[in-house]
Amino acid sequence: MAKDKITVVGAGNVGATAAHIAATRRLGQIVLLDIVEGLAQGKALDMAEASGLYGSEQCILGTTDWAAADGSDVVIVTSGVPRKPGMSRDDLLATNTRIVKSVSEQIVTHCPNAFVIVVCNPLDAMVHAVARTTGFPSQRIVGMAGALDSARFRYFLACELDVCVDDIQCVLMGGHGDDMVPLPRFTSISGVPISQFLSDAKIAELVGRTRNGGIEVVNLLGYSAYYAPAAGAVKMAEAVLRDTRGIYSCSAYCRDEYRVSGYFVGVPAVLGRHGVERIVELDLDDSEKRQFAESLSHVKELVAAVDRIL
Repeated sequence: MAKDKITVVGAGNVGATAAHIAATRRLGQIVLLDIVEGLAQGKALDMAEASGLYGSEQCILGTTDWAAADGSDVVIVTSGVPRKPGMSRDDLLATNTRIVKSVSEQIVTHCPNAFVIVVCNPLDAMVHAVARTTGFPSQRIVGMAGALDSARFRYFLACELDVCVDDIQCVLMGGHGDDMVPLPRFTSISGVPISQFLSDAKIAELVGRTRNGGIEVVNLLGYSAYYAPAAGAVKMAEAVLRDTRGIYSCSAYCRDEYRVSGYFVGVPAVLGRHGVERIVELDLDDSEKRQFAESLSHVKELVAAVDRIL
């Protein structure tokens, strides 16, 4: 039986970490690809040499040659300029659009049947760039954002309440940015709403920290987070490769769900072997609808800017 194959584009912090996590999860053959000679090769060799120490016998190949990606089942796109202090995700748009366009053209040539997970920022706009350049069916392209933002919200809640993070379920919607829409009303701990544990003021404080979770890390490190984004991308890849049909908050294409027509934006979606199996429509209240609409309007502005570049 043939092994599944994952190509991770970009051997920087996010890409290399994603390749490493995928190896420890034994998800199949892994190709780590970068334009910088020696970078992907060196990191892949380091991971391979460590494989016996963590019980994984995965094939990990580092390369600059796109031919190595031929026939990949999943492609994780991490390439692009990372955010630095003082930068918004939007500041990266022009540079990363050109990079993502080039990567997408290679994906079409070498991985025409792949499911594509986009990680670079500004996230929702870059997912649109991949979709427009590749022409792939929309169910085979998603952006990893909500999985990361959900993980941050869950972690902050777990720390505040001193409970197991695995027991916390939550949903985030909207664009991946400062106007993302965490949904406390759909957040629970083993089925118990968080409103039973926390005041409205404390919930609002944690929602605010979640919205600023990325820049909090940037200000501390001087560059973007990578452990959590990489873990989110691999979790979504695993859902596709192992057909888990789990529900993930991700940037997925909406045709008419949530009254969105023709945009990739953060919504809860079922991921399985065929990609986005369906989008889960929640019964949002007026405040949630308003926040989502405001976030979507920002996504539309970024998409328009991308279209002008492409």
